[in-house]
Amino acid sequence: MKTWTCADDKGVFGMKLHKTVVLVGMMGAGKTAIGKHVAQVLGVPFRDSDEAIVTAAQMSVTEIFERDGEAFFRDREAEVIARLLQATPGILSVGGGAFLRAETRARVHEDGVSVWLRADLELLWSRVRAKPTRPLLQTEDPRGTLARLLEERTPCYAQADLIADADPTYSIADMAQAVLRELATRPDVLEGYQA
Repeated sequence: MKTWTCADDKGVFGMKLHKTVVLVGMMGAGKTAIGKHVAQVLGVPFRDSDEAIVTAAQMSVTEIFERDGEAFFRDREAEVIARLLQATPGILSVGGGAFLRAETRARVHEDGVSVWLRADLELLWSRVRAKPTRPLLQTEDPRGTLARLLEERTPCYAQADLIADADPTYSIADMAQAVLRELATRPDVLEGYQA
């Protein structure tokens, strides 16, 4: 098993990441920003399933949705996540709908560890309302759509292995530390974390 030597504002210490950490949650939960920060602290790769799909398809997620539909996108997403879980341990951010698929949840649980970045509707809305790149929010009532999606998806997200609660006052670094504290409860995933 590889030992990653990490540096942060508290000094240098050794940690071992044994499994890929999959960040799940709603659009706007901060999976990409927080994931990049956690990866940097741990000194491991950061991967994004949406970016991998966009690179492979040579078109944006919105364009894939428009041309091929959500079902096609979700099938490709499941394939990409399965492949990324086989790579060296790192941090993987997945799309908000990825964890809804039972097969994907099972694969993540088997080959990695999932962390739900749990955020309330107000925080999510404050982060996504000005972003036109969210295909599922291209509706007459985007806030209502977001609320409905959050309600529908929460039971699936609640099946994540770990939960890190978002707080509007938290910085990206604060949320990254919340994720690391959760990971530290699982020595089969992360060893050597010191708060």
